[in-house]
Amino acid sequence: MTDPESTLPQAADAAHRRCGLIAIVGKPNVGKSTLMNALVGQKISITSRKAQTTRHRIMGIRTRGAAQFVFVDTPGFQTRHGSALNKSLNKAVMGAVSDVDVVLFVVEAGRFTLHDAKVLSLLKENIPTLLVANKLDTVHRRAEIAPWLRDMQERHPFAEFVPMTAKKPADIERLLAIVEKYLPEQDWWHEEDELTDRSEKFLASETVREKLFRLTGDELPYTSTVVIEQFQEEPSPRHGRFVRIAATIIVERDSHKAMVIGDKGELLKRIGSEARQELERLMQAKVFLEIWVKVRSGWADDEARVRSFGYE
Repeated sequence: MTDPESTLPQAADAAHRRCGLIAIVGKPNVGKSTLMNALVGQKISITSRKAQTTRHRIMGIRTRGAAQFVFVDTPGFQTRHGSALNKSLNKAVMGAVSDVDVVLFVVEAGRFTLHDAKVLSLLKENIPTLLVANKLDTVHRRAEIAPWLRDMQERHPFAEFVPMTAKKPADIERLLAIVEKYLPEQDWWHEEDELTDRSEKFLASETVREKLFRLTGDELPYTSTVVIEQFQEEPSPRHGRFVRIAATIIVERDSHKAMVIGDKGELLKRIGSEARQELERLMQAKVFLEIWVKVRSGWADDEARVRSFGYE
């Protein structure tokens, strides 16, 4: 996927380029995906209030001046339930933090829980780690941050502290400038206008899943998932680009299926409509989207089925 409105300057002199892999890690629902999208400058990773929204290693690319940042958004590390799905999510986290140039350890400013500590215990001391104290705007008494930061320094030899709010552009620019110093001097790995290594088919499944989670709230178990059965681009003189997508929402119980469909099918229609509109913006295409709902009891505990649904 590339940036349709790239206004980047001419490629920097290869001799002065920097490029590196940056892992974004933290407990579930701490704002990693929101931070990733802000750093890349476009929506790459889905977000919702539901924990465990991100399930894959998702790569986002930002080229800025002479530096190319290759970010990896990871699932939140799962400390409860040893299902096959959660084992897959934790494997993705472990893989992301083992071979990177920089780690962004994301926590809520002023807070540190047992779940945060579990993630922190995975980090290697020889890889520069920045403590990203996110959601600073929610801290009412800023004077409490200084003692909290001192306490955090005792927990891990962080390279730097970055108190910030991911939704503030100035904070994002400041974080990029800090991260750039830790990137190795080497040529870029990707084209200047690339934004992600993920396919449009993958982004389609993630977009449908995001709308599913956002519109069902906390009622629907997080084990629901989305499988793309058909992704086909067809010639269209009228629309220029036309993409036909068939998606299946997988749930574990008949009651969950009824919940997703809603009264007279209204909720499923809304999920489809919002997903289609977002995909048309992302893909710059006319999209025809069909969605079905199927019950697959116990799929999250079945390793073979977890793999068949696209989890590593």
